[in-house]
Amino acid sequence: MNLRVGAAPLAMGSAALLACALLAAQGSAPGTATRRVDRTKLMRDVTTLSSPAFEGRNTGSLGAAKAQAWLVDQFRTAGVAPAGTTSFLQPFDMGAANTRARQGDAGPARPDARGANVIGRLAGRTTDAKSLVVMAHFDHLGMRNGVLYPGADDNASGIAVLLAAAREFAAHRPRHPMLFAALDAEEVGFRGARTLLGSQLLPRDSVAIAINLDMVSRSRRREIFAAGTYHTPSLVPLLQDVQTRAAVTIRFGHDRPATAGGDLDDWTRSSDHGPFHEAGLPFVYFGVEDHGDYHKPTDTADRIDPSFFGDAADTIVDAIRTLDVGVN
Repeated sequence: MNLRVGAAPLAMGSAALLACALLAAQGSAPGTATRRVDRTKLMRDVTTLSSPAFEGRNTGSLGAAKAQAWLVDQFRTAGVAPAGTTSFLQPFDMGAANTRARQGDAGPARPDARGANVIGRLAGRTTDAKSLVVMAHFDHLGMRNGVLYPGADDNASGIAVLLAAAREFAAHRPRHPMLFAALDAEEVGFRGARTLLGSQLLPRDSVAIAINLDMVSRSRRREIFAAGTYHTPSLVPLLQDVQTRAAVTIRFGHDRPATAGGDLDDWTRSSDHGPFHEAGLPFVYFGVEDHGDYHKPTDTADRIDPSFFGDAADTIVDAIRTLDVGVN
């Protein structure tokens, strides 16, 4: 996640409301978790991506290239097709954005560095439907003065849940086409998200909703925020439906101006969903609040509570399924 400092309403007709009601009826009783995610694989993925072998995944680094290759392999194993003609990779030049320091965190990458998103696609049952974009950034702060910034929660955790969702929907075909986007250069001005949006891989008029996962594994209060409903209120009943089956608390907020947000910061432009919002597209951003290890070398996988992380992942995958049923 970057340092944390109005889309059109989403249409939901009576048929979609009925579908949501049916989906709720098929789930567990309120307060009982719906298990969708292999928790062993979830912790394996977050531990692997935040390990020293990936060197903190600084954009343009050898560690980032290793992460891209690993992600390609994970997508192939999950059964997700390349979004491009033959390749999962969407390379891009960093350009002027590359020369900006990262507000004291890691400094700029090399002037000649290139980033690359890793993008997979699943076909939907409804061929003419717009796409659900499920995204999480894989880059982090790399190495500073020989010290590793592993970025386990930020954002190996989001990538682990993205991969869990890819496996789920590859096995159970969605209604909408789905684009799974492991994005680079979030820490440097959302460069990967800006490259993807409007490209041949994702024309802006092809997007039904963007679902961003950024820091989803740590919460002492066992809660996760679903930001974006302030801008698209019709998302509220869909996410309330998910809450009836969730073992974590879904909270709304962190998506409104200071005058309306109470004591919560506005995260509307704090991560890769920001460019989608700026383009007038609806989004849901799942994330936890900052913790003491945010953007520090101590953001390690062993500080993640596997129980909360597993429950949060189940909740997010259930939410993606519910949005697939409920949005047009």
